[in-house]
Amino acid sequence: MLSTFALDTQVIKRNLCTGCGACQGMCPYWGSYEGRTICYFDCERKDGRCQQFCPRMPSDLKALQNKFFSEDTITKEIGAFRGLYLTRAADPSLRENAQHGGTMTALVELALKEGFIDSAVLTRSKGGLDAEGVLAVTPEEIRACSGSSFQIPPTLAVLNQALNENHYKKIGVVGTPCKTLAVYKMKSKPLPDHDNNADNIGMVFGLFCGWGLEWNDIHHLAAKYADPEKVSHMDIPPSKYHSLVLQEAGKEISVDLDEVNPIIRPACHACTDMTAEFSDISVGGARSADGWDVDKGWNQVIVRSEKGEKLLNLAREKGILEFKEVPETGLEKIKNASLSKKRKGTDYLSKL
Repeated sequence: MLSTFALDTQVIKRNLCTGCGACQGMCPYWGSYEGRTICYFDCERKDGRCQQFCPRMPSDLKALQNKFFSEDTITKEIGAFRGLYLTRAADPSLRENAQHGGTMTALVELALKEGFIDSAVLTRSKGGLDAEGVLAVTPEEIRACSGSSFQIPPTLAVLNQALNENHYKKIGVVGTPCKTLAVYKMKSKPLPDHDNNADNIGMVFGLFCGWGLEWNDIHHLAAKYADPEKVSHMDIPPSKYHSLVLQEAGKEISVDLDEVNPIIRPACHACTDMTAEFSDISVGGARSADGWDVDKGWNQVIVRSEKGEKLLNLAREKGILEFKEVPETGLEKIKNASLSKKRKGTDYLSKL
């Protein structure tokens, strides 16, 4: 029998919880504090949405892929694939506050304006710290969420609350791979009598992700090198730089990854998805022969669904995004990096 107790013992107590929030916002049994999921009470329901939506509970990923994506587009390395692109927002003011090229913000804003979505569940943070999930309903609110955070807030609790209210009918969701997997588990309606209004999920935008960091530990690490209140941005350059970069008052501060690696969330070591395979469209930082000084101003984009393809084409037609040629080895590099993460995640899980 499954229950909230099973979720607590199989996921949380085994350090497999990602903190995504998929179990929250539906009942009073689950909550979160500083990135940690908390089970307040035990529940003996064997058909609970919390356990069905959790990305770390057992899932038939192949069946889930086949349910939502065309079989002829599915690859073993990166999931559904309709094209790879290098893009950035055409609007310089949008790029200025973005993590890299501002592609994600531009796409979500366009999706709202063109009716693909009527709201968006996003993550808002202060330069990468104190992240929180929010429901944005205007372009201004979407832009206020530009930038990234290596903390993992329970963003999907906001989605569950919005779905329960049943007011918005085409909710967009932006999330890391664990979050987008949870959203597709919701969309699959595992409990038809308690489907949580899953048809009101309009579009899913995925973020490339290597790992997230422990909530308080990244605060302490940032405070060691900068004033956390003045940190405006944090990023991880390509692996050869072996660093986490903080921006404070216009200056860059490099932190050796040897100090960062110990505060990676344990659950992230079990992840086998680098590119958010369960999404309509996925966005990450660019990697090309032009070097980091150029690449940090661009994004690489994987289109996965017809809806994602339509939105990207519209962004091109309307001049919302700028495009440049993808290197010949670009797709191969993404596939290899993705396979590497799958192997590491599988190996980690096999040892639990």
